[in-house]
Amino acid sequence: MASVEQLHRRDGVNLVQLEADITSIRSGSSITSINLPDYVEHTAGVSRVGALSAEAVVRDYESAAKEIEAMGTELIDAAQKCEALTAQVHDAIAFMRETAAGYREEGRKIFKRIEECALFTEDVRKTCEQVKRRMTEVSVGPSSDEELAAQDSELTGIAAQVTMNEIR
Repeated sequence: MASVEQLHRRDGVNLVQLEADITSIRSGSSITSINLPDYVEHTAGVSRVGALSAEAVVRDYESAAKEIEAMGTELIDAAQKCEALTAQVHDAIAFMRETAAGYREEGRKIFKRIEECALFTEDVRKTCEQVKRRMTEVSVGPSSDEELAAQDSELTGIAAQVTMNEIR
């Protein structure tokens, strides 16, 4: 069983004087003159000491409730700051994605240019080999342009555009 602490009346405590002191501190002399929260009201027939004790307790609870509400306001402020930070994070992520897409596009362009250069270099190499072969045939082989013109049809790239007169 729960134990109930009993308060014993001490000789040094004068409840009438205590009540008078409390009443003199308050702005009004009646119990109903103190502004209570809207959710409570005094019950008829309650003693002054009981009413004052109840008021003191409800004021403490009301004070605590207001502090809790203030914490809620602080929490709302913190949430708004988090929302703003989240928006900034989304902006940063979008910027990073755009930057990555730009890098990919630039990589694609460079990749294509390198392959084009490799193809051009291969074409130049083949052309040089064909021109070199034609030069060798001219100095060793047939001497007429008509015989060499028949071989021109197999040439490609730059070599097909070079004439024997330009080589000589």
